[in-house]
Amino acid sequence: MTDLEAHVNADGRAELVKQVREKIDSLGITYVYYQFVSVTGRIVGKGIPTDHWERIAERGFQLVYGSTANLFVDRHGDYIGYGPESSELVGIADPETFCQLPWDKRVARVFCTLFRNREERVNPGGHLTSDCRGNLRILHNEFQDKHGLDLRVGTEPEMMWLKRGEDGKPNGGVTKPNCYHIDQFEELRPVFMKVIEYSQAMGLDIIQGDHEDAPGQLELNTMFDDVLRNADRLTTYRQICAQVAREHNLIACFMSKPFMGVSASGCHHNMSLWRGGEDKVNDLHFSPLPGMAGAFTYRSGGENTFMPDPSIDERKPGPIGLQCIGGVMKHLDALTAIGSSTVNSYRRLWDTGFWAPVFADWGYQNRTCALRISAPGRFEYRSVDSMVNPYLMGTALLRAFDDGIDNNVDPGEAEERNIYQAIEEGKQVKKLPMSLGEALEKLAADEVIKSSMPDEMYRVFHHYKTDEWERFNHTVTDWDMETYIDCLP
Repeated sequence: MTDLEAHVNADGRAELVKQVREKIDSLGITYVYYQFVSVTGRIVGKGIPTDHWERIAERGFQLVYGSTANLFVDRHGDYIGYGPESSELVGIADPETFCQLPWDKRVARVFCTLFRNREERVNPGGHLTSDCRGNLRILHNEFQDKHGLDLRVGTEPEMMWLKRGEDGKPNGGVTKPNCYHIDQFEELRPVFMKVIEYSQAMGLDIIQGDHEDAPGQLELNTMFDDVLRNADRLTTYRQICAQVAREHNLIACFMSKPFMGVSASGCHHNMSLWRGGEDKVNDLHFSPLPGMAGAFTYRSGGENTFMPDPSIDERKPGPIGLQCIGGVMKHLDALTAIGSSTVNSYRRLWDTGFWAPVFADWGYQNRTCALRISAPGRFEYRSVDSMVNPYLMGTALLRAFDDGIDNNVDPGEAEERNIYQAIEEGKQVKKLPMSLGEALEKLAADEVIKSSMPDEMYRVFHHYKTDEWERFNHTVTDWDMETYIDCLP
């Protein structure tokens, strides 16, 4: 049996397919977005009328392999990842993710897993390794089988609501850059209340939010959950913000650093490893649910292995937690290429004074470090911004944790001083890579983190991001002109 056949015939899936048909009929849905996520985190896929739900659920849809790389050509005119002679992938719906779109209730979305074409000469119907979402599921399952632990993640996606000028381009933030200012938060109330309304209707349990310290910058946080469902929800959140921006004639900007001199948009990942627990449905006051129960399911309970042993130290994580911190510290250079994945990401690191993590160290409530203990039982990985592909980030962190546990990696002692003060006092601290090019070199040399992007996934990522770095270096900017146009004679 091929991977594709095993996925289609998995225990319980046929019943889920039937339940989706019941949702389609009861909710009056006539169209479905079959969506997956590209190497850069972009949502791609196809739209198909619901009359064909059962057929597509079994046979899938086809799309060119290059769609996993946004069907993008490099600066030499070559397609990234796959050429026009390549076969077409097969996308198979994961019915548990089926959910109605609250802004047009005739339409629903479903996430998909990708496979090689059935007619391929090599590994027909095998998992498509450039499917970042499919890879996360596989690697997390392997980690669970090996260690008996599951990764739960909560993300903090900062983003900016920008005014749209007459030319359609950004024209500054909607609000002033006043951090935690309720009046500025209130100014964006019509926007964020609509985001929350749509989010809850798609299974996102929004737990808190605030105005951050950049123009139009908001952060709305979702309840932490299984690493795959959390990645799906961050992807859904971006989709929701884009829709609300259309309704308000604004721009929902997830770019890390659209403005210098104010904070960038980070996307801190709060992580913990758990033993046991169970999935529970949170209906968010919807009855009946406007989608499958899987979209409203959260993992809860069990033993949090990152919790400290109070008999030893009330703050210091237990052995598994320290090993995982050690794994992250060991591979921090390579992880930076995934968490800070664009040329613009490094503007965040160079614009000092805004708490961006520049140094490879860890601490407790220490925001000058790349990793901090944000609360007992969870770590906050800070070297990541809002352009992150959360599926790639999840698999990379799993590999770092795995290496830390297997090799009992010692992270050293936590740094409790402001890192700049520690350096002034003589501490030797390594800087993170300070450009995309440098980070990609570190990733290329790190076999552990590279293994989180198996086979074609790394090839596609490396080609795409190397081309991005080369395009930047191949471009004359306004800065070049302003600096050099009249420098001689």
